[in-house]
Amino acid sequence: MPKLSIKAKNWLLSAHISFAALWTGTVLSMFLLSLRNTNSTNAQALYALNYAINLLDDYVVIPSAIGSVLTATFLCWMTNYGFTKFYWVITKWILTTGLIIFGTFWLFPWANTAENISSEEGLQSFHNSIYSFDAEGVLIGSAIQVVFLICVIGISVLKPWGKRPIKEELIKLK
Repeated sequence: MPKLSIKAKNWLLSAHISFAALWTGTVLSMFLLSLRNTNSTNAQALYALNYAINLLDDYVVIPSAIGSVLTATFLCWMTNYGFTKFYWVITKWILTTGLIIFGTFWLFPWANTAENISSEEGLQSFHNSIYSFDAEGVLIGSAIQVVFLICVIGISVLKPWGKRPIKEELIKLK
C-alpha cells in the first residue's frame, strides 16, 4: 500500500483527533448527566436525563468511536506508524478495543435499561434494584471510560515506550 503524503496524513490525523475528542467529551457529558441523575426529584427530569444519555450514546459516542477506529486503522496502514512497530500504538489498540467492548456489552445495555425503567416507573425507579444497579453502572462506567480515553489521548501525544525492536536488531544484540 502506498504511503500517504504529509498533507493527507495530517488531514487523516486531524480527523482521528477530532473523533477521539468528540468521543471523550460526549462520554464526559454522559457522566455528568448520570451524576445529575442520582438526585432527580422529578419523574420527567429523571426520564429526560436517561433519554439524553442514550441519545448521546447512540448518535455521538458510537459514530465517533467508529470514526476513531477507522481513522486509526488507516493511519497505521498508510503511514510509518504500522500496527505493531510501536508499543504506544499497540497499547492504544488494546485500550480502545477494551473501551468499545465495555461500552457495547455493558454500558450501552445499562443505559438502555435505566431509560426504559425510568420511563415506566418514574421516581419509583430509585426503589428498583435493577435500575439502581444499571444507573450506577452508567455513572461509574462512564467515569472509567473518560479516564481511559484521556489516557489514550495522552499516549497519542507523549508516544511513550518507543519503537519495538526489529528481528534484525535482536539478532545483532545476541
